[in-house]
Amino acid sequence: MRLVTWNVNGIRAAVRKGFWSWLSDAGPDVVCLQETRIQPEQLTPKMRQPSGYHALWHAGERPGYSGVATLCREPPKSIREGFGEPRFDVEGRTLITRHEGFALLNVYFPNGGRGHDRVQYKIEFYDALLAFCSKLQSQGERLVVCGDFNTAHQPLDLARPKENEKTSGFLPEEREALSRWLDAGFVDVYRRLHPDRQEYTWWTYRFGARARNIGWRLDYFLLSEDLFPAVRDARILGEVDGSDHCPVALELDV
Repeated sequence: MRLVTWNVNGIRAAVRKGFWSWLSDAGPDVVCLQETRIQPEQLTPKMRQPSGYHALWHAGERPGYSGVATLCREPPKSIREGFGEPRFDVEGRTLITRHEGFALLNVYFPNGGRGHDRVQYKIEFYDALLAFCSKLQSQGERLVVCGDFNTAHQPLDLARPKENEKTSGFLPEEREALSRWLDAGFVDVYRRLHPDRQEYTWWTYRFGARARNIGWRLDYFLLSEDLFPAVRDARILGEVDGSDHCPVALELDV
């Protein structure tokens, strides 16, 4: 099974930049999109029923902000919007589907804000979702958690770590929140497979950053440790345009 996660930074913008052609050519089994920025009444017929896929959309209350979508070739066994925390669920950040052999959480983690005004909210989101996932694991669930985590975990995960030590996305408390997931038994699949590789998934639109490859690795697949043996590959698809993020792909033998 091939899964892809991608922050599209607005699905309508991504469509204008060739999203449907990419989907047709790439043909993954499951696509998890973040920052879709679209309300249910704004979805086009093709968005509601893409050729070959079942489409699930979860929007927040605030128009033009946040939102996630999961496109699946096979219908999921169950679907859940949010994880039971109203102050987080109201922003449309989490979509949970169950598939053969695992549960999939498509998540758009909060941004801490340029003025760090949302850092505390972000960390509380990290910890609340981890508690929810740990409960699922205790019930025997194997989990795939993917999306835009809005945090570069280690200096290897961004081009200029020293210059960004006080920037949200690389603050010590944000990195510690992500470390708590790894300490709880989740595997950062890409980094486990490629411990020394320096690739990025996000580049600012300013300063020609993408052309100069001055980026951050913000998009992840985290897996329950007991699901890791099923991993066949994990790759960052940096050649794919259409957003300030690029997709990340995971291949599972399930």
